[in-house]
Amino acid sequence: MPSDAPTPRRFPRTPIITAAVWAALNGVCQTIEWNDGAVPYLILVSSSFLAVVVLALWLVFDRRLAPALRFGPIAVVVVAVTAFFALFKVSHDGAMRIILAYRWAAGDERLALERDVKAVSTGVVAPTVGPRDFPQFLGPNRDGAIRGIRLARDWDANPPKLLWRQPIGVGWSSFVAVGPWAVTQEQRGGDEMVTCYEVETGTLRWSHSNRVRFTSTLGNDGPRATPTIHDGKVYDIVEENGAAVDNWGKANSPLVVDDKVIVSAGGSNGRSLVAYHKDTGEKLWSAGDARSAYASPMLMTLHGERQVVVVNEDQIAGHDLATGAVRWTHPWPGKSDANASNTQPHAVGENRIFVSKGYSVGAQLFEVLRDASGNWSTSRPIWPDENAGRRVLKSKLSNVALRDGFVYGLDDGMLQCVELATGKSQWKQGRFGHGQQLLVEDVLLVMNENSGELSLVEATPEAFRLLAEFPALGRRKAWNNLCLVGNRLLIRNDEEAACYELPVDSE
Repeated sequence: MPSDAPTPRRFPRTPIITAAVWAALNGVCQTIEWNDGAVPYLILVSSSFLAVVVLALWLVFDRRLAPALRFGPIAVVVVAVTAFFALFKVSHDGAMRIILAYRWAAGDERLALERDVKAVSTGVVAPTVGPRDFPQFLGPNRDGAIRGIRLARDWDANPPKLLWRQPIGVGWSSFVAVGPWAVTQEQRGGDEMVTCYEVETGTLRWSHSNRVRFTSTLGNDGPRATPTIHDGKVYDIVEENGAAVDNWGKANSPLVVDDKVIVSAGGSNGRSLVAYHKDTGEKLWSAGDARSAYASPMLMTLHGERQVVVVNEDQIAGHDLATGAVRWTHPWPGKSDANASNTQPHAVGENRIFVSKGYSVGAQLFEVLRDASGNWSTSRPIWPDENAGRRVLKSKLSNVALRDGFVYGLDDGMLQCVELATGKSQWKQGRFGHGQQLLVEDVLLVMNENSGELSLVEATPEAFRLLAEFPALGRRKAWNNLCLVGNRLLIRNDEEAACYELPVDSE
């Protein structure tokens, strides 16, 4: 005899199990100390997407539910997602966290219209570089350090003075400055431009444009490379040398040495590193087959020989300055479309090189060797603890600076001091994101990646000492490096630029 008792309602197992697995996975991720800070966020985003897909499939195929309950939520999600992307432009910061901006917000297209009606005069950058100038990427020596000026530490009593602040075209190029002129690259609508501004006023003095626009979903639009001021020349390093355009663009700044302009072209068949005559543009030599990374060539003296050292996609190479011949290579893991290398190498003494990068790789100190027969090679990492490098200075999008036997840099967004001889961390503190820094004698200027705050930190191995900070730019992504000419600090992000007069120590 059939029972008249109602069948007990079962809770749907699929959404319960999906939610439990999602919560457990992300809960465990928060307890793990990851080498790459982007990993837990990527797991959160990807697991959330998979959870939504699983729930959508459950709704579609669970025929016990009424059609309105099965397809109604899916329709709502589709409409919401469509409306979301219609309203917002989506980008990300260095840790892959999502950044939103309204699609109708004024951008570089507005600057393009302003440029069309503005009388832009031609001018010449002062050819003579003085001791207070900032003529190339990361400063006079390309090492992210400024010497010969001491900044005041009490910004409450003597705060930085704003000289000007104004919109600028999109791009990750930095300023360089000689005399009264500052030069950068920016995107204005369909024009990729090299622009020259007055340091004191921000007035646009001249520009050079090419009708092209580089676009990248992950890296945003606009030019990435920083110009070099030295009787300036512009070269097409991609098409001429058979190099592929990386997914995130080209960020290599030209190096000028003697009569040569040297660029990391990243081409194949002996066209990885190329030297041109700085006055005529004639190709002097080319060498190497490695694809370029996002670092720029450096001049170093190793065992008494001047060499051009460059971080490539998956190696570090030393080239003879006169001929371009590859003297040595050192393995350095990376792929320019994935775990890319960005940070500049640093010479340590006569034959050692310090390098660092993000993506869980960290830092390394190695030795360049030369035997009695003149053959070149490199050593294994020379820190006593071979695993020390993986724990320090994962400098994903930033650069480091050396002072008195210690290295200062952002380790996955936190400022860190590391002993150069041993690789031991002295301290690690402060959350700056994947911003940028500049060492000025005994203090560090650190630009926060997302908040627009500029911090003044003492460069000492004793402890992390935050001396001052203030909001220098708006809350935008700041991947552009800093430029200090005298006591004028030129900073920018992908939307605005500013110049501050920094207080100087009178002692």
